[in-house]
Amino acid sequence: MAPEKSGDLTSDSPNAFASVEREIARACADARRDRAGVTLIAVSKTFGADAIVPVIAAGQRVFGENRVQEAKAKWPELIAPRPDIKLHLIGPLQSNKAKEAVALFDAIHSVDRPSLCQALAKEITAQKKHPLLFVQINTGEEAQKAGIAPGDADAFIADCRDRYGLTISGLMCIPPVDQAPGPHFALTAKIAARNGLEHLSMGMSADFATAIQFGATHIRVGSAIFGHR
Repeated sequence: MAPEKSGDLTSDSPNAFASVEREIARACADARRDRAGVTLIAVSKTFGADAIVPVIAAGQRVFGENRVQEAKAKWPELIAPRPDIKLHLIGPLQSNKAKEAVALFDAIHSVDRPSLCQALAKEITAQKKHPLLFVQINTGEEAQKAGIAPGDADAFIADCRDRYGLTISGLMCIPPVDQAPGPHFALTAKIAARNGLEHLSMGMSADFATAIQFGATHIRVGSAIFGHR
């Protein structure tokens, strides 16, 4: 994922979390949106329980991880006393990890190729679990980045539904780091609207206020809460 701006130190994560919550409320008010319509995903990748538990205690219930194996190693114990916690996989997913991902995560933000669609469809049927699924759009068409090119998005979303029987809930994007994010958020929102998709996973620590202006329903905030490791 793209670098995020520097946030507060990990030891001060509850205060940093409160600050982010205030910024979200302010951005929602500026955009004339209901705060309840924006889900904060606290991105806890690379951080252990000592950093995560204080944020849970402060009231956060939705967390994001980049890797299946890392999440599997730390989250079952953290979730046990807090079954209302929701986990989102926001990083790339290998098809051979689909079984574990469907078992562990409540949402998967990186659906981006037919082989993964096939693997997810198989596991969703087998496990009778239905995580929220987001198609990742590579809005900048960057060669090093995963995701579907905007011009291929409509056909891919149709295949997800019609060929693989997947219920797609929304779209996710990560704008190029050297470009203004607004046009990329606007493009993602336009693709979602014409495909009847409700959810938009857009915005990170440096640009979530802009993402909220463009209709983000899920924002992925890591360093502004946990700091940098």
